[in-house]
Amino acid sequence: MEYYLILARSVTYAQRMQRALERVGIRCQIYRAPRDLTNLGCAYVLRVAVPDLTQALIAIHRASLDPVQIFLYQQGMYREVSM
Repeated sequence: MEYYLILARSVTYAQRMQRALERVGIRCQIYRAPRDLTNLGCAYVLRVAVPDLTQALIAIHRASLDPVQIFLYQQGMYREVSM
C-alpha cells in the first residue's frame, strides 16, 4: 500500500488543510507525525492517496496552507518527496 503524508506544522494547520481538501472532494485522514519523520514536537500529517497528491497540493496552495514536507510511504519506508 502506497500513500503520501503531507506534513503540517500544527494540528490547526492540518485541520485547515483537511477542510480545503474536503471542499474539492479529496478524502484524507489526520495523524500525529511519526517521530522518525520530523523533529517538530507538535507536527501532524494528512494521509492522502497517491493519485490525489497533485490535486491536493493545488487545493492546499490555493488556501495559502503550504505543507512543511511531503513523504511517500512505499514498501514499508518513508521517503521525502521534493515539492
